Amino acid sequence: MAVEACLNGGRTRAEHPGVPLAPAELAADAVAVQAAGAFAVHLHPRGRGGLPTLDAKECDAAVSAIRAAAPRLPIGLSTSAAIDPDPFARAAAMTAWRHRPDFVSVNVNELGWMGVARAALHAGIAIEAGLAVPADAEALRGSSFAHQILRVVVAVDGGADGAQAIAELTPEGVPQLWHGKGDRTWEVISAAGAAGIDVRVGLEDVLVLPDGRTAADNAELVAAASALVGDGRPHPF
Repeated sequence: MAVEACLNGGRTRAEHPGVPLAPAELAADAVAVQAAGAFAVHLHPRGRGGLPTLDAKECDAAVSAIRAAAPRLPIGLSTSAAIDPDPFARAAAMTAWRHRPDFVSVNVNELGWMGVARAALHAGIAIEAGLAVPADAEALRGSSFAHQILRVVVAVDGGADGAQAIAELTPEGVPQLWHGKGDRTWEVISAAGAAGIDVRVGLEDVLVLPDGRTAADNAELVAAASALVGDGRPHPF
């Protein structure tokens, strides 16, 4: 099993002082989580006022900084509707990126997700399909994208049972990655590890370690997850 690191999401420094925001901070964190065992990073570049953005200037700066610091580390960006509710704008944003990430996350429960996914593929960017409820898995399975994606990301507010319910409906043969949110993150990661499924962890998802202590940074979270799932092999991208 392998661990993807989610570096920041929509978190603020008020929530945790170690949340990386600027390109140099994201690059430093990427190096640290790679050393801790992460096979890839997922991040939300920040723009004016520190808010997540899809604007080319900020996305290019974040991706290029990480590539310079960790050349062989796959990079993923979010295309969440929380960044921009207009799916046409999210799709168009990817065409303006000069330093394109290796993959983007596309949430199947969001309006216009298929157009966003289509734009990503046309731009030569792989897709992580985010599934939050069983209906999302069914929608993906019935779409033309079912076997064009890099992997599905099973993301649940509940615990391991919720993840399993979604996973059972995932298109056959498509790699899975599970992650939880908040208090139940470690329950989901433990269940994924027991099932031989890759996981995601980082300050976007959880601020505490399995023992309840506040994590120092993303690297400490990745190290804890790697130990929990018994990571130790390279992950094929």
